Amino acid sequence: MSSRPFLDPVHRSRTRRVSALLGATLVVLMTAAMFGAWSQARLMDSMNEASSETAQHQEASRLVTQEQYLLQATVADGSRQDRPELLATQPRVIDALQRIADSPDRDVSEFRRVLLEEQLFQYGTAQVLARLDRGDRRGAIRLAEKLEPRMRDIRSTVLEFDSQQGVENAGQIDQASSRSRLLSTSTIALFLLGLVVLIATSRFSRADRRMIEKMAAEDALTGLPNRTAFAAHTEQALRAAGAGRRQPTVLMVDLDGFKDVNDTLGHAVGDLLLVEVAERLRTCVRDDDVVARFGGDEFAFLLRNIAPSVGEDTAERIASVLERPFVIHGVALDVEASVGITTAMPGQDVTDVVRDADVAMYVAKENHFGYSRFEEQADDSAATRVSVMGSIRRAMDSGEIVLHYQPKIEVGTGRLIGAEALARWQHPTRGLLPPSDFIPVLERTSLVHPFNSYVLAHALKQARVWMDDLYPIPVAVNVTARCLLDPGFPEEIAQTLLAAGVPGELLCLEITESTIIANPESTIDVLRRVRALGVKTSIDDFGTGYASMANLKMLPVDEVKVDHSFVHDMAMGGTDEVMVGSAIALGHNLGLTVVAEGVEDRATLEALEQLGCDVAQGFYFAQALEPGEFSSWATRYSSLQATDVR
Repeated sequence: MSSRPFLDPVHRSRTRRVSALLGATLVVLMTAAMFGAWSQARLMDSMNEASSETAQHQEASRLVTQEQYLLQATVADGSRQDRPELLATQPRVIDALQRIADSPDRDVSEFRRVLLEEQLFQYGTAQVLARLDRGDRRGAIRLAEKLEPRMRDIRSTVLEFDSQQGVENAGQIDQASSRSRLLSTSTIALFLLGLVVLIATSRFSRADRRMIEKMAAEDALTGLPNRTAFAAHTEQALRAAGAGRRQPTVLMVDLDGFKDVNDTLGHAVGDLLLVEVAERLRTCVRDDDVVARFGGDEFAFLLRNIAPSVGEDTAERIASVLERPFVIHGVALDVEASVGITTAMPGQDVTDVVRDADVAMYVAKENHFGYSRFEEQADDSAATRVSVMGSIRRAMDSGEIVLHYQPKIEVGTGRLIGAEALARWQHPTRGLLPPSDFIPVLERTSLVHPFNSYVLAHALKQARVWMDDLYPIPVAVNVTARCLLDPGFPEEIAQTLLAAGVPGELLCLEITESTIIANPESTIDVLRRVRALGVKTSIDDFGTGYASMANLKMLPVDEVKVDHSFVHDMAMGGTDEVMVGSAIALGHNLGLTVVAEGVEDRATLEALEQLGCDVAQGFYFAQALEPGEFSSWATRYSSLQATDVR
């Protein structure tokens, strides 16, 4: 009978050790997995608490700003239409501040001081309203002015706490991300000893880490970077600027009328609208720039290492992409935005830059400017601009915006070959205002596109009148950069031509050199589609901008207009005549018609003829005339020989 072989004692001892080691490894691994799950849960709870605190501070900041705006609005117009909302907002402000002041986990002594200041401010507000009720508006204004320092102190402190909370939240998120990465590394090390348990733990850990990092950097609704991620990008850009790069430019964007969408159509529609707005805003910047959502209807842009003036160009593009209605569930919604712009100064931190952009945004919103750049001191002309913008839409509706026409004369023959439409404002109290009194203000607002459409429609209607009563006279209309950034502009031109019954050959669009360089690709595409309609195009004020030769060569244009500043003194010789001659030669070499503006005497006209200029306009022939005056002038002019007139 054979005996059973026994295991070698050394082998059995080794097996026991391996089994014990494997068992211990599995226990450690399971313990690590359980600890990791508990740790991740704690991290998520911490994230939720931080997010809740951030939301409380943001709500307090919003309500304080709303309360102060409503008080200013109530005092400014003396009416009672803003008072109910003001009185309803004030207890909400106290409640929001009280919740923060009662927080047991942090030092909020300064916030308790703000709560007391707010209570005193509301007491002062009650006195202001009482004086308004007694008809003492002047006394109410004086008292409101005395409350302004307290208003600024309250808002400044609340905004500072909001910013601090965001920084603390970012720190907690960074800590959570670091701990999550450490847990993943430990799990990978244990993978060598326990594959099955490690896979489960590793997947759990990676999923939670991705969730944490996503919460740290991304807005859940739109997929854009959130406030924390934007602050990190901005801080990085500020550090890079210190190494010799340009200072970053920050834009704060707030949607106008978004609250009405939420109130009337519901938050679900509001959320869908925000998603579509975010998609359009993404198209307004380069790949290196950042578009973020701060919450609610507030967005932010970071433009890195670029000229400050691009901030205004970006604001124009934002207004342009928002002009097309948003169709949500079959409902067309119009959205406009108020944009604040600031370029960081050396030594500023993220909080300073965002605060300045936020201030500029509120200036734009309150004054209906469309966009505004941050200024340390108040602009003395702000009141005038507000007055102008408050009346411009009414002026268009009532026909106070009128067009005058200046003739364009062919130099070689003296023939009338066209007219330039120039807008004037027939103001009911200030008389006839030149474009310099309102166009610069208009170009900073969302009204500029409706204004361009208004001028275009009226100019083409007049061209139709001349076709019927005299003979075809082409009209030239100035258009702004915003039109050429709108892909739908050529279609608008086509529809306006059709409505007026005018062929495209009788329309010329004049654009400036600065419009070209703002966005050459979009400009070239839009101009090509416009020219396909038979419409001519012209570069206005040629020589005063900085369009590159490469862009000029590629631009689908028919003529260039030499600026009057060069033409005015050219008859006296010197550099002006040389520059005009060079501009004429360059235009002809590119196959373009050359128009000289500002011709005021015979000597200038003769000098232009010697240089080979094609077309001239100016006071020598006629100033800008009302439509009826222009018709009479054209009839007289056509009955004379061009040589006699000259």
